[in-house]
Order: sequence, then structure tokens, then C-alpha cells
Amino acid sequence: MGAWARRRTSGPAVLVLALPLLGVARLLSAHGFGLWLRLVAATLLLFLPGALVARALRLRGASVSVAWTLAALVPALMVVFLVHTTIWIALIVLGAVALGASPFALRLVSGPLAWDTLAVALIGLLFGIALWHVAGVVHGDALFHLGRVRKLDAFGSLHVRSVDEFADGGLHPGYAFPLWHGFLALVAKLAGVDPTQVMLHEPSAVAPVAFAVVYEAGVAVFRTAWAAVAVLVAAVALGALAPGHGGTFALLGQPGTVDRQVLVPATLTVFFLTVRDPGMRLALTLAALGGAVFLVHASTAVFLALPLLGFLAVRLVWTRRDLVSAPVALGAFIAPVVLAYAWIAPIVSETVTHSPTAATTRRTIARYADELTVHSAHRYALRPEVFARGGAVAIAALVALPLGAFASRRRWAALVVGGSLVVFVIELVPWVFPRFADAVSLSQARRAAGFVPFAFALTGGAAVVACVTRFFVLPIALAAGIALQLAYPGGFGTLAGSGPSLVTWIAAGGAAVAVLAGLFLGGRRDARGPLVTLALILFAIPVAVHGFRSWTPAESRDPNALTPGLLAALRHTVPKRAVVFSDLETSYRISAYAPVYVASAPPAHVANTRANFPYGRRLATIRFFLTGDIRIPERFHATWLVVDESRFDVRVPWRLVYGDQRFALYHRSG
Repeated sequence: MGAWARRRTSGPAVLVLALPLLGVARLLSAHGFGLWLRLVAATLLLFLPGALVARALRLRGASVSVAWTLAALVPALMVVFLVHTTIWIALIVLGAVALGASPFALRLVSGPLAWDTLAVALIGLLFGIALWHVAGVVHGDALFHLGRVRKLDAFGSLHVRSVDEFADGGLHPGYAFPLWHGFLALVAKLAGVDPTQVMLHEPSAVAPVAFAVVYEAGVAVFRTAWAAVAVLVAAVALGALAPGHGGTFALLGQPGTVDRQVLVPATLTVFFLTVRDPGMRLALTLAALGGAVFLVHASTAVFLALPLLGFLAVRLVWTRRDLVSAPVALGAFIAPVVLAYAWIAPIVSETVTHSPTAATTRRTIARYADELTVHSAHRYALRPEVFARGGAVAIAALVALPLGAFASRRRWAALVVGGSLVVFVIELVPWVFPRFADAVSLSQARRAAGFVPFAFALTGGAAVVACVTRFFVLPIALAAGIALQLAYPGGFGTLAGSGPSLVTWIAAGGAAVAVLAGLFLGGRRDARGPLVTLALILFAIPVAVHGFRSWTPAESRDPNALTPGLLAALRHTVPKRAVVFSDLETSYRISAYAPVYVASAPPAHVANTRANFPYGRRLATIRFFLTGDIRIPERFHATWLVVDESRFDVRVPWRLVYGDQRFALYHRSG
């Protein structure tokens, strides 16, 4: 299978077409089709350096191109931050990487395109067009990320601290190095559009990449294109269709989502290729992905390591194969993660939720009480319903998970059974989960439940059932899809509509039993043909009906939106890097839509470090709007102040610069 990744291919030639395509797109207006074409062309162009490096290494595929694109972007951004210059310099460095790799890439004999991956990417492109219609408005965490992208896009003399929301704050441990934010800022520069449009519509441009890497992960794990398509169907149904409104695929512009939907499957692809056919080039690619996953969203690397570790353990127990290659692959992934963690460790140690006090623990437990089973402040665990709140796909995957024992000679079975079992133990055992939460924070520890390999479990379970029932798997799949979708449409953020806890306990207990049963069954009882794909498609039809019936923006209006006049004043009257004081919700949007710093923001969207002191900032902000004490904004070195006069009545002794029916902007002279 390693040869699959090393076949000579002319794939980068497709990306080279992005340059003239971008030129044509820049001739069109930055709206509608013109905006879509700009974003797609700019995104493809940024993947060109990575594709050329991969080709020079005689590797092919979307996964390795993603790996080397982000690997090249790391030193490009480091140059920007070390030299204290603009983001344009990163683009020059990427161009130099492309030119340096070109002689080695072009001297290879051109071969056939990977038509299967290309076809899947084209389907993803069509799905991306559909995502355009659910973009809505920037809201929630996206405002946090938009603020970072905007600063990278607008500021000169950049350093790694420039993207913070507070001029006197500290780095966010999860995004200490703004790798994905830098990628989006470069898309904005190349496309010539505002970062707001990139944050809203970049999912349409990233969707083809997500489809391609998920498909490649299926090929690498199952070693058959039919099962790979089934994995893709399951992943899209779970991530995009079951939640409605485009699900997480509508959020592919955000680091945590692109990490989960693009970098995780890309890592699985290269990991299993390395296990099957170890070599230096694949190991280096896997290391590049490990570093990228961590820098894009730090906790994702920790969570992904859990199922990989479970795969390694169960694979050795079941077959005693891959004794060298599997540990080497895991080590290649973990090594850069450890190095990157050593860099951010001082920042993590300043986080209040890292090794928290008893009071902090109680407050955090109370915040997430609906998702926890609490015995005491030191003994609590994730509620099993959390695993089943993904709707029909998640429930079916959990039920099918133990069937991996019937294919214990297959690598996919070790991933599904072993990887899931490790996650279950950490999340469901009340004396294990608190220690894990202390290490990564409770808010992040809950996310590990999403790293059960649902799509692979459902595909593998369908393959086992198809092996036994043959064509009867098709009506079984359709009936199960209809029944589960009607009974358990999913919670997606809440536990309402999630599956019963019994399903999770069946999966957890079944995985433990499967480890033992696999020793005796020791077979390959799984179908390899199109029946598996057809079964997954039939199962997903009811989910798709629900998803497209709810194909509307999750948020189409922001009740706290800034007025156009205020926004223009903030961008054109207030100097860049100025500190603007306002209430929490207004400040959050000011930081996102204008290249300035703020004095406070909602604590839920701020890293709870000592430097940021989010709750203290909140109290100070509330106190100002209650008392009008002008010394409070002055204490934060604010020289500009925005008052939402529809909510607050304060007298400000500064000069009024702008006013409308809702907002007033004041400036402190001198």
C-alpha cells in the first residue's frame, strides 16, 4: 500500500492551474461567483508548494500535500515573526519553497493522475457549493478566529503576540502559533477579499480537500476503494448532514474543525501507510502532520494519539504484527508534538484550568454538569449519552463496533476496537477522567469523545454484516437508517435527541470483550466489494433527507452586530493596534471586525490565563458601565471607547468622534 502513495503522478499540474485561475477570478467582482472562484483559486495555490515538495519526495495524494503545505507554512510564518514584517513575506517564502522543490519534482516522469482522489475532490467541490448557502453570519468561536486572521492580514511588524485580543494579555495555549490563521490570512491576501468573507466561505474551498483526505484515509485503513467511499459517506453523514445546517463542515474555516475534518484523516492516511510500508519519506511526512495538528489546535494532537495508541496495543495483542513499524509510526507522529508542547508548556502552566484549584474545579464541573456524571469533585466522568448524541450514524457505529472481533486480522479492526476502548476508558472511568481533565482542561477533555473512529466502525461493521448476510445487508441498512433517524435524530451540543446510555456501554463492554474474542476468532470475515458502499449509502439516505431539509444557516442574524457606520469609523478613524474599551459583546465583535485591541471579551472566548485575567476584566467592564468611572478604561490604556447607548447610559468625558442611533465612539485626547 505504500506504493500507492509513491506512484509517480502529475497531480501538482492541476494545482498549477490555480495561478491563471486566480488571475481570472481577480478580474471578477468579489461577490457571488467571483468571490467563490477567488477563494477556491487562492486556496489551491497555497497548496501548490506542499504538492511540489510531496512530488519531489515521490509521494502523492491530498494527505501528503496537506502535510507539506502546512510544514512549509511554519517556517514561512516564523520568518514573518522573527523579522517583524508583514504576512506578504510568508508568501514569498512559500514561493521560494515551490521554486526550490520544482527541479526535483519536474524531473520525475509524469504518470497518470489519481483519478479516484480527483473524482472525490470534485464531488467535494460540489458539496462546497452547497455549503455556501449555509454560511450565515460569523458568530460564536468564529469571531475569536476572525480577530486573529484580521490582525495577521492588517498589521505590519508582526510577532507571535500580535494576534492576541488584548494588548497586555498573553498567548492562547491552544493557538500559540497561528498556523491556520496564517493560512486564512494568506487566502485573504491572494483573493483580495476581507477576512470576514474568508471566515464565512472558506469551508466551500476546503470541502474538496476534506473529501479527498477522508477518502484516502479509508483506502489506507481498509485497502479497498469501496470501503473508502463508505467511510466518506459515513463521515459526511455524521459531520455535515446529521446536525443540519451543514454541521461541522460549515465551520471548516475554524482551526478546531479543519484539524478534525482534514488533518486527522490525513494523519490516519500517512500513519497506516507508514505502518504497512515504513520508510523515511513517509515518516517525515507523518512528523510534519504531527506538528501541524498540534500547532493548528493543540489538544487535537493529544486526542488523536489515543486511538493510535489503542490500535498499536490491540494490533500487537491480536496478531503480533507491525511490531516495529507501528511504534515507529506512532513515534514519528508524537515526536514533533512533544517538541511543540515543550515550547508552549510555560503558557499552559499559566492557564487556570491546568492543574486547577478545588474552587476552579467545582466551578468548571458546574458549568458542564449536564454532560458529566459527578460523584465528587475528584470522581466524575463523561456521561455515556455524549458518545451517542451524534444521531443515527453514531449510534449504529457504537453498536457495530464490537464486530471488529470477527476481522481481527485486519488493521481497521484494531483501530476501531483498540482506539475506541482507550477513549472509553479515559472518558467513562471516574477516577481516570478527572486526571485527564486536569491535564488538558475539562472543556477540552469532553472533546475526546469525538475521537472514537465512528466512520471506520460503521464501515467495518457493515463489512462484517455484508460478509454474513450478503445482499440482505442492503434492506437491513436502509431499515436501520430510517428507524434510528426517527428515534434518535441527535443532540449536537445538547443531550436532547441523543441515543441511550446503554448504546455506549454496549460499545465499551463489547470492545473489551472483542479484544479477547479476537484472539480466538482470528479471522478476516469482512466483505470487500461494493455491497459495503451501497449499504452505507442506503443507511445514510434518511440522514441526508434530514440534513438537506435543514439546509439553512445556523445563524442568519447577529443581534449584537456593529452598525456599518461604527465599523467604518473603527477601521478608518481609529488607528491600528489602538486599545478600544466597550462592553463584553461589543468588544468581542470590535476585535473581530477591526484591526485593534480591546480591554475585555466574554470569558468563554478567552484563554483563562493569568495574563489575560478574563474574569477580572469582565468585572472591571461591568463596573464601568454601572458607575461610569473613567479611570477603569484608562487603567487598561484604552484611548477609544464605544458605548452601546441602547443598553447603557453613561457620561463619557472624552471627545465624541462618531455617533448613530445605537453606538457612540469617544476618543481620549492627549
